[in-house]
Amino acid sequence: MLSWIRREVGQFAFGSLAMGAKALLAPVAFGAHAMLIDGEGRVGLARHSYRGGLSFPGGGVKRGEPPEHAVLRELSEELGAVRSDPPVLFGLYTRPSGWATNLIALYLLKNVQVAFRPSLEVRDLVFVDPAAPPPSASFGTLRRLAEYVGHTPPTPFW
Repeated sequence: MLSWIRREVGQFAFGSLAMGAKALLAPVAFGAHAMLIDGEGRVGLARHSYRGGLSFPGGGVKRGEPPEHAVLRELSEELGAVRSDPPVLFGLYTRPSGWATNLIALYLLKNVQVAFRPSLEVRDLVFVDPAAPPPSASFGTLRRLAEYVGHTPPTPFW
């Protein structure tokens, strides 16, 4: 029995070290964003203080946090009070981000109502026609909206 415990603990320790080394060599940042759809079918886009253009609101997923919880937390922090149908995963996307890989879970929230209040991160929230988004929207946002309205096939790249 003691040898079995030593073997299992040793495998756990080796596995933990291997995962830690992998994280240093190939780090992944996990984010959760929301495509907010109001009762008129318009999509909510945020004007962030730290980047140009319009994009989906959202942010980082904390360690051990389910991404669908993270997206609701981020919306509350960035936008104010948000009511909607439960989040539904629209897609998982990847993009390089410096040395790391950014993995983004995009959730669709329908029948959204937002009591918007500007924050340090989001200066403005505008609702737009998803079939005719403003050209100031970020490239990834424009690609997701084109997928949403059926103008382009889905891709795994942000």
